[in-house]
Amino acid sequence: MAVNDLKKRPRLAVFKFASCDGCQLSLLDCEDELLTVAGLVDIAMFPEASSRMEAGPYDIALVEGSITTPHDAQRIQDVRKQATTIVTIGACATAGGIQSLRNWASHEDYLRCVYAKPEYISSLATSTAIADHVRVDYELRGCPVNRHQLLSALTDLVHGRKPRLPAHSVCLDCKRRGTVCVEVAQGIPCLGPVTHAGCGAICPAFDRGCYGCFGPAAQCNCNSLVTTLQSAGTTNDQLLPLLRNFNGAAPEFQAAVQFMNEQS
Repeated sequence: MAVNDLKKRPRLAVFKFASCDGCQLSLLDCEDELLTVAGLVDIAMFPEASSRMEAGPYDIALVEGSITTPHDAQRIQDVRKQATTIVTIGACATAGGIQSLRNWASHEDYLRCVYAKPEYISSLATSTAIADHVRVDYELRGCPVNRHQLLSALTDLVHGRKPRLPAHSVCLDCKRRGTVCVEVAQGIPCLGPVTHAGCGAICPAFDRGCYGCFGPAAQCNCNSLVTTLQSAGTTNDQLLPLLRNFNGAAPEFQAAVQFMNEQS
C-alpha cells in the first residue's frame, strides 16, 4: 500500500461515549509513533485531536466509553453501520467502566444528588459495554488502554492482519518480571490470577495487589479465587471493592460477587 496516497489509506474514526478521554489521550501520548500511525491511515474523524469531521464509511473505528444515555444507545448503532471494523478501547467501552457502579444503586437518587433539576437529564439506569449493543470486532482492555497494544493493533489492521492480543493473566507477567507473589508472600488480596494481562503487572511490582483494571482474563476461575482469598482471611468488605471496580460490570466479576455473597 502506498502510504502517501490518501485514497488507499484506511479511513480511521475515533468515537467517544461516556468516559474520561484517557484512552484517546493514550493514543495522543504516543508522540513519535503517532506520526507513523498518521502516515498509515486517513484520520477522517478524531474530535479529541482535530476539528476535521468527515462522514463515513470508515474502515476502522476506535470506540471509547460506555453507553449511558438513550442517545448514545442509538449513536453506537450508527457507528456500527458506518464502520467495517470496530475496536473498543478501555474499560468503559469493554465493561461499562467505573460509571457502571450506578448499576447497583438507585439511578434516581444519583440524579437528585448531582443535578439541581434532574428532570432535564436523559440517562439510562445502567452503564454498559459497547458489545452489549453492537457487534465488536476487537477489544483492548485497561484503564487506560495500553498504548503499545493500541499501536500494535492499529498496525496489524492497517496491514490486513488479525491483531494479536494477549489472553493470559497478570500472574504470568509477574513471573516474567521476577516479582514475588504479593498474595502468597504478604497476604495481600490480588486479582492477578483472574485479570487479563496488558498492564505489565505494575501494581504487584510495587507491593500492591492487582485490582483488575484490565478486566477478567479468558476462562478465569473467579469463584476459586474468591474461595482462596476468603480462606486466607480476606473479608467480603475487602473483596467487593476489588471485584466491583473499573470492570465491575464484566459478567465474570458480577458472577464472582454473587458467588461471594452466597458463601456469606
